[in-house]
Amino acid sequence: MAMLSTSFLAADHHLRRHKPPPPPSHAKSTSISAIIIPSSSSASRSQQQQLYQPYRPPPSPVPPKYRSLDTSARLDILSNRLGLWFEYAPLVTSLYQEGFISTTLEEITGIPSIEQNRLLVASQVRDSIVECCDSDTVSFFDTPGSPDILYEIRILSTPQRASSAEFIIKNGFDGRRAGELAKSMKDFPRRYAERGWESFDGNLPGDCLGFMYYRQAQEHKSASLLELSRVTLEKALEVSESAPAKQRVSVELEGKAGEEGGDGAVAEVVKVPVVRMSVGEVSQSTTVAVLPVCKAEGKGVEVEEAPWESGMLGDFGVVEAEKGWNRWVVLPGWEPVAILKRGGVAVAFKRAGDALQWRGRRRDEEEQILVVADRGRREVALDDAYYLVVSGGNGSGEEGLRVERGLKLKEIGVGDSLGTVVLIVRPPRDDYEDQSAPQDWD
Repeated sequence: MAMLSTSFLAADHHLRRHKPPPPPSHAKSTSISAIIIPSSSSASRSQQQQLYQPYRPPPSPVPPKYRSLDTSARLDILSNRLGLWFEYAPLVTSLYQEGFISTTLEEITGIPSIEQNRLLVASQVRDSIVECCDSDTVSFFDTPGSPDILYEIRILSTPQRASSAEFIIKNGFDGRRAGELAKSMKDFPRRYAERGWESFDGNLPGDCLGFMYYRQAQEHKSASLLELSRVTLEKALEVSESAPAKQRVSVELEGKAGEEGGDGAVAEVVKVPVVRMSVGEVSQSTTVAVLPVCKAEGKGVEVEEAPWESGMLGDFGVVEAEKGWNRWVVLPGWEPVAILKRGGVAVAFKRAGDALQWRGRRRDEEEQILVVADRGRREVALDDAYYLVVSGGNGSGEEGLRVERGLKLKEIGVGDSLGTVVLIVRPPRDDYEDQSAPQDWD
């Protein structure tokens, strides 16, 4: 027992005797200091300061003169329209940020929700032209009716807003005409393939508006609305700014379009407008037209049997026709269809190429179209007009209905048709840029 005990103690003594001594206390202190305390150089301190970015709240939408006011005072300013409109308009945004909604503000201040949005958008448009226009131009829009005008030009770029604002002031436009101007400026670059486009300057607001009227005059002329076409051309001449644009409209107004250039550079007059509908256009229209629809394969039978009269009656606009019919279409109240009081009909063609001599892309030739015709004008009277006929006019073929030019029908001895074509409607398409294409067919 003693022997075992001695051996164990010896081994333990051996381990304790060779155990390394602990490090000195001052060495441990030096090591910790080297890790925690960085270099005291100025470069290190500067780098640490750059990493810290203090919080900066977003700029307040409220003008400085109103920032000290509480919520009740801001509501009082809106309720009583105290100050200039563009000064108190940002108060709407600040109240939205505090939790108010448009309907609540409408109840408290009496400003309708639509007008609240109009004020906010118009104030942003005004801010965008402050740096582009002189003080006189900007101050013109200080009046209470200015939001209606500025709201309409919101779709334009900042340079376009500035030029349109000056044109609006010069011509005394109201909100409705400002809207026409903005749409014409936005639409002008997309119309590059249309007749007469090269004579108008897209950088001039008046030329853009003049070209829009110029196109409308062609549509009226194709629908045999000669007086309306002349009035529209006069409007185009009045607003156009450049000399080439005025000359182009003047030549058209004087009936000398065919003589211009003398080298065939001017395209043949388009007799029927070809319009592509936009998605949701019917729902956004203030007026609509409801027409019976016939199948092109039905030849003239369906066209003859379709109701001649239909209209909207009562406070709810209930559509009532003289007799029952299975197929109807609702179109925006475009001028050619709005004037069809009696006898209007729409014929559905499965392929545009089956109705027209198409010269456009294959994709356009294969799409469906609606041909709107006036059955009240059956006589083939004009060489340049287009008419709805059966199989080229003689009714002997199996092709169904077709659209033919008056001159061609006269050459084969056809004096009567199913109706005069007033409009070609193409279906909505996602990649479409809201332009008509009268040059696509002959």
